[in-house]
Formats: sequence, C-alpha cells, structure tokens
Amino acid sequence: MKILDHLEEWIVTFLMGAATLIIFVAVLHRYAAGLAIPGVQDWLLSLSLSWAQELTIIMFVWMAKFGAAYGVRTGIHVGVDVLINRLSDAMRGKFIVFGLLAGALFTGIVATLGAGFVWENGAHYAFAKLMGMPLDAIPEGPTTPDLEWPTWMVYSAIPLGTSLMCFRFLQVMVNFLKTGDLPHHDHGHVEGLEEETPVDVNPYAMNDNLHPAELHNGKGNAK
Repeated sequence: MKILDHLEEWIVTFLMGAATLIIFVAVLHRYAAGLAIPGVQDWLLSLSLSWAQELTIIMFVWMAKFGAAYGVRTGIHVGVDVLINRLSDAMRGKFIVFGLLAGALFTGIVATLGAGFVWENGAHYAFAKLMGMPLDAIPEGPTTPDLEWPTWMVYSAIPLGTSLMCFRFLQVMVNFLKTGDLPHHDHGHVEGLEEETPVDVNPYAMNDNLHPAELHNGKGNAK
C-alpha cells in the first residue's frame, strides 16, 4: 500500500512540476522570439512549441484526477459536516459510512462508463493490433490536434484516476469502521516547517557583574 501511496504522490508531483516548466519555457520562447537578435531570432522562430499548450492541458487533467484520489486519502477535500457533528456518535458514524459509500458508488460508475468510452474510442483497436487480432470493423479512434496522440490515451485518466478515487473511498471507510478515525488535513500546516519549542529565556539577564541577573523578577541587587 505504501508503494501505491508514493506512486500517487510522485505522479501528481511530476505532472505539476513538468507542466509548470513547459509553460515557463513556452512563454519565454514566445517573448524571446520577438526580440530582433540576428541569428538567435531565426533559430527561435524555427522551433515550434505549438504542442506545449495541449500537453500542459493533458498533464493538468491527469494531475487533477490523481490529485482527487490523493485528496480522499489525506482528507483534503472540503466537506460541510456541521449538522453531522451535532448528531450522536452512532448516527454520525452511519452518515459518514453512507457518504463514503455514496462517493465510492459514484466514482465507480464514472470509472466504469469512462473505461467503456476509452475502449470504444480507440483502446480496442490498439489492443487488437498489439495482440495481432483482425482489425476489421474496429475503429482506430481519433488523435489529438497538435501532438497527434491517440485520444484514448488521454481519456484514460478518467477510468484510472476515478478507479483509484473509488478505492480510496473504500479504504477510508474500512479504516473508519476499524478505528473510528477519518483522514484530516491541516490546511494551515506548511510541510517542512516544524513547530518551534518555546525556550524560557530571560532577555534582561546578562552574564556580567554590571547588570542585575533577575531584574524582571525584582530580585536583582545592584553592585
């Protein structure tokens, strides 16, 4: 399970970082190509980055789907639980289980429909071609405008990410039934910053014979 958790985090981190870098390079290329620098401008204009926008959109879609599953696991998603928290423990537990089951059911349906859509949109053709099966009457499926990738590869984010989200709902529910705890995320916490331990330091104390060491307590004696 730890491997799946780390894989989920690595996918989101990589997609976010790579998309940000691609956007930065594309914007820098656009403005630098407008500078009248002999030789450099011609070279920059010969480079086509028209695919950058399409690729970043695809990456953000994948990041959003897997990020949603990460949010279920860590409790990042915002929920209105004012009424539920006013109920008794037994009723509160039932409503929480019902909500988690509803989330699992919804994401499971979306994942199933998404898998069928991806299969009919070109995944069936790719699988049959890979296995050496007859390709008669099997549509090849469309491709993306700039990258010319098969769209079924792009749309695979829906069944994959939503299936993982469904699994996370069930995982949280099982953990809640066992321990009674739900994942909670502190939105005010900054990763990497630890809470400082208060140190009892007297700012008035000085280690010499010229100043009272306990002036603030009224115990200092001038010498």
